[in-house]
Amino acid sequence: MKKLLLTFAIVIVPYIMFGQNTIEITGQIVEDATGIPLPGVNIIEKGTTNGTMTDFDGNYTIEVPEDATIVVSYIGYSTKEIKVDNRSEIDIVLEQDADALDEVVVVGYGEQKKISIVGAVSTMEPEKLRTASTNISTSLAGNLSGIIAVQRTGQPGADAANFFIRGISTFSGAQNPLILLDGVEISNGDLNGLSPEIIESVSVLKDATATAVYGTRGANGVLIVTTKTGKNFDKPRIYTRVQSQVTVPTETPNFADGVDYMKLYNEAVTNRSTGEILYTQDKIQGTAEGRDKYLYPNVNWYDEMFKDAAYNQEANVNIQGGGEKVGYFMSATLNRQTGLLKNFDMNSYDNNIEVQKFTFQNNIDAQLSPTTKVALKLNTQLRYYDGPSTSVQGIYNGAMNTNPVDFPMYYPLDSITDPRDIQYGGKTGGAVNGGWPNPFAELTRGYTSNFQSTVLANFSGEQKLDFLLDGLAFKGLVSFKNWANTNVVRTRGYNQYELDGTPKSADGSYNLSMVGQPQDLSLGTGTGTSGDRRFYFQPSLEYNQQFGKHSVSGLLLYNQTEFAVNNPDGLISSLPERRVGYAGRATYDYDFRYLFEANFGYNGSENFAEGQRYGFFPSAAVGYVISNEDYFKDLKDVINMLKLRVSYGKVGNDRIGGARFPYLSDIDLGGRGFTTGIEQNTSYSGPVYNQFANRNITWETANKLDIGLQIGLFNEFALEIDLYHEKRENIFVDISSTIPTIFGTAGTNVYANLGEVTNQGVDFSLDYNKQFNDNFQITAKGTFTYAHNNVDVNNEPPFSEFPNLSAVGHPIGTLLGYKAERLFIDQAEVDASPVQQLGGFVSGGDIKYTDINGDGIINSDDRVRMGNPTTPEIVYGLSTSMYYKNWDMSFLLQGVARTSFYVNGFHPFGSQGLRSVLQWVADDHYSPTNPDIYAAYPKLSKLDNGNTTANSSYWLRDGSFLKLRSAEIGYSYEQARFFVSGYNLLRFSKFDKWDPEQGGGSGLSYPTQTIVNLGVQLRFN
Repeated sequence: MKKLLLTFAIVIVPYIMFGQNTIEITGQIVEDATGIPLPGVNIIEKGTTNGTMTDFDGNYTIEVPEDATIVVSYIGYSTKEIKVDNRSEIDIVLEQDADALDEVVVVGYGEQKKISIVGAVSTMEPEKLRTASTNISTSLAGNLSGIIAVQRTGQPGADAANFFIRGISTFSGAQNPLILLDGVEISNGDLNGLSPEIIESVSVLKDATATAVYGTRGANGVLIVTTKTGKNFDKPRIYTRVQSQVTVPTETPNFADGVDYMKLYNEAVTNRSTGEILYTQDKIQGTAEGRDKYLYPNVNWYDEMFKDAAYNQEANVNIQGGGEKVGYFMSATLNRQTGLLKNFDMNSYDNNIEVQKFTFQNNIDAQLSPTTKVALKLNTQLRYYDGPSTSVQGIYNGAMNTNPVDFPMYYPLDSITDPRDIQYGGKTGGAVNGGWPNPFAELTRGYTSNFQSTVLANFSGEQKLDFLLDGLAFKGLVSFKNWANTNVVRTRGYNQYELDGTPKSADGSYNLSMVGQPQDLSLGTGTGTSGDRRFYFQPSLEYNQQFGKHSVSGLLLYNQTEFAVNNPDGLISSLPERRVGYAGRATYDYDFRYLFEANFGYNGSENFAEGQRYGFFPSAAVGYVISNEDYFKDLKDVINMLKLRVSYGKVGNDRIGGARFPYLSDIDLGGRGFTTGIEQNTSYSGPVYNQFANRNITWETANKLDIGLQIGLFNEFALEIDLYHEKRENIFVDISSTIPTIFGTAGTNVYANLGEVTNQGVDFSLDYNKQFNDNFQITAKGTFTYAHNNVDVNNEPPFSEFPNLSAVGHPIGTLLGYKAERLFIDQAEVDASPVQQLGGFVSGGDIKYTDINGDGIINSDDRVRMGNPTTPEIVYGLSTSMYYKNWDMSFLLQGVARTSFYVNGFHPFGSQGLRSVLQWVADDHYSPTNPDIYAAYPKLSKLDNGNTTANSSYWLRDGSFLKLRSAEIGYSYEQARFFVSGYNLLRFSKFDKWDPEQGGGSGLSYPTQTIVNLGVQLRFN
């Protein structure tokens, strides 16, 4: 059979080949406007993978059938299809794509053509928000230049990233950016409640030109999110996306088991000769043999209380459509997340975390007439949270602060059917009902139910006024936002027991005695409600017109905001917060070459005294598109885009911290007093100042300079780089600590605007886009952000004697601690060294510190600023997407650098002598058998030893990391796409005890999560 097929192929194939007459085509491809040859143009035989590209001079050669059609494509130019018709030479002229020229970017209070923008604005493709992450804020870093973000926890409902635009520039007021959804301010929580499926565009405004129109709200940058609108399709399109996730901790803590714990405890007691009773050899041996889990408990509290994995689900459906007059977009999303906390089957309630979010977006727009259009956008978010009545962090603390051997989770449950009858393990001597809390009982003692609803309604309209002036239009926006919160907590007490002198009876039962007093075992109920509402009004006049090669535009805008609490608890909170503002913008460009823009914001706030309530915030920018000059034509085949821009301006920040009306005095009429009388039984009190007035208090101001350069190469690469410098002044601080008490200010807040910070750095992005043929395409983007701040003026003592303590001259968040050299070799070295007065007895194996001021004593005056800030100064990312036929693959590598933190709160045995011991401490600590002066942990102490636990370089860690933040592989078939994706898949870091993105501490908190996601997308039309 094989021979027959081979013979058939040898005979038949040549006839088939000769039956397809081919022809070799040559030609040159040039740009229509300049006649410049275009290198790298794709020429593909339609319907095949047969293709080629033009060389440096725009020439190409391709062999195709004489009746074929070739497809010619080039980024930034309109694609052409050309019939060969037996021609051997075909020269082609490509026209610039009008859509590319007219590409617009969302900016403050409007849109601008991308080529005309002179401010520092970054954008992000909405598709990159569709990662396996559970919220939007965690998808920003690495995808957007200028964004610095870290995710400190993976706890469902609280796993949003903290993000900043170009770092941090203030140490007192709000540091987070202004977030706008369809032009209206929202919170970070509102942002993370959105579904990526509803988002049309994401823009980040970074410099003064981009943000000055927001006045007192723009100093920290602006993130603008717009939602999708209707489309004029032949018939409605329905999109669905369903996915299911499994999440596991990026790291889990490892504790020493009960046997090692007792040995380490005995070692610690012996080290310090403190005289505590040691664990007996029988106790250690019985635990090692596992004789009786109630007499010899060996509880791994972490394993008993937390699961290995959790499971999440999400489903979304979008409907998009419309006609010539009306368009609509509707979306509904259900997201369900569960936590890692274990349930107790005997309870009638579930104490694990469960978060359900329902998000609805309904947008409709209508063209009422050729000159009039209106739009309504309604966003609704419903959030249900269920979890334990004890705080989640408290549960993690309990798992660490309770050792494995002092008591079991509970005593036998054989005859118990009611959870109220459980005899939880305990130990006399603590501060909670005469004993120590039982972590498992704390986990399962009750539950919390929380419901939150957010409704944001926008109504906007536009009326063209060409009958008055060509290009003039009136626009208006009215929005209302309402947030409501209801919380129910149900919790009960629990009784703890310990073994008495004769722990076990002859019949095998355990002899127990109650620890402390009997507790109320019924489920108590606590409720609470809160909420707020925000009204926003924004009318504006806009002008856009082109006169030949001259383009001009203008904007005049008024806005007014009122914010009120729904259920105020006092006079001050019952008063609505009000702001008013004016904004303006004027732009001019000549032939897309010479660009100019001026902006201003003029804002007022009732939170400041008369004379300080209004501020003017101007900015100006110029741009020069060098690549559009005639003399640049010969270089455009290599450098297709070259643009220089410079901006300078002033913006403000009125979110300065403190209470309402900080310029007023606050007097407590029933303040501190005195007692008198013969028998000291008569008390008098009088008015006391809680806060002194300062009518000069006002907002922070930021003067910003930005120099930007945009370069496009070979129509494939696009580089955008910005250098920036910011001077933040009038930072709001409490100066009472530096006012001598003889002035009578002790215990009284005194506020003033006197802080100053300098923030400067660089951010850039490099994009690559290459269509190799009809079947294969690659896009890639690299981003880099460096933001370094420096405290110039702060409220602190002169520190003339101890300048090492000053925060001035260091970044915000720089750590203060002792400089550790190593561990002491022996007592002789301790005796010959400066006296260390940090607490505890110091001996060989303890940490040796440097005497900074040389006075022979180590105390708090010897601390120095060390390491890098706790918020990273560098964030970078590399995202890549590849498309081959029906397959697609994408990934994001993202990392941070120049960040540090202290590890603390983990020290063995703790302040009460009960804390568990982490395995890495057990494995490498200073001891008689391991006298290593560079051991990972010093000599053990039974109680917290101040010399050991003090923050120092011994506990300073580098928080840098590089992560495979996300990855996805998908396959499309007709109108379906199947995909598998992941989040936090790999990590590379010097620190390996827990995910360094969580920051400092003990590592015992809800861990960040590795997520694996499986889903399907469907389209119906």
